[in-house]
Amino acid sequence: MPALIDIRRRIRSVKSTQKVTKAMKMVSAAKLRRAQEAIFAARPFARKMMEVLNRMASRADPGAHPLLDDRGEGRVLAVVITADKGLCGAFNANIIRTVTRFLAERPDTDIQFSLVGRKGRDFFRRREVQVRTEHVGIFQALRFETAREIAADLIEAFTRKDVDRVFLVHNEFKSVIQQPLVIDRILPIERHEIRPEEQESELDYLYEPDPAAIFAEILPRHIEMQVWRALLESAAAEHAARMTAMDAATNNATDLIDRLTLHMNKVRQAAITKEIIEVVSGAGSAS
Repeated sequence: MPALIDIRRRIRSVKSTQKVTKAMKMVSAAKLRRAQEAIFAARPFARKMMEVLNRMASRADPGAHPLLDDRGEGRVLAVVITADKGLCGAFNANIIRTVTRFLAERPDTDIQFSLVGRKGRDFFRRREVQVRTEHVGIFQALRFETAREIAADLIEAFTRKDVDRVFLVHNEFKSVIQQPLVIDRILPIERHEIRPEEQESELDYLYEPDPAAIFAEILPRHIEMQVWRALLESAAAEHAARMTAMDAATNNATDLIDRLTLHMNKVRQAAITKEIIEVVSGAGSAS
């Protein structure tokens, strides 16, 4: 049976850990609130731009801009967005598992990776995969310039025909307890099939000054916005996952402290009972 001093030492250790997890939960909650405000501000514009461009691309000539050129899926570039830190539950593990399955489903495809986040970088560094770029430590102070740099590299890789498809793999923030994983194709710009009821009597868009100039201006901005939205979604999802994980850790610490306190009381009561029995036995034998 452990000594009382060992049990008390363990209780103090668990209480110290509980203070840390509770503080991390509060910090993540504050960061999540700011991240939510940023993503709620960016999401409507990004989604509306995607909807408009998909409709424009469906009616435009594929040769109007290089970013509309669909060359199949011979070479793929996957942008994998993970966290820089751990202690956020299965957040990073789920992304890595999804990317591993993404690789397994395309055994004959040449796949390159653009890794965002230290956890994904550290994992794939030990694997035999092609890594095009690495971006680590950007979530400490997330800026739109970072998304612009990543988007510029993706556009360059696609227009130079180094890759034929570009995917974004990231968590999408839905709520504090729900951050589903999504795999979005951002290049080439997806062309939606126009249904017969949407033909609009052979109506087409009028471009001013011309389609090439408009696409040259809008499409790069669209890619930048989609990368920016993915970074914001991933940042908010990370804070939500960490807040949930730290809340669960705090509750588990409370349960463990209760069990250890109960066990300590039982040990102390057993020691007191043993001492009383020894005293009574000694008194009885003396008489």
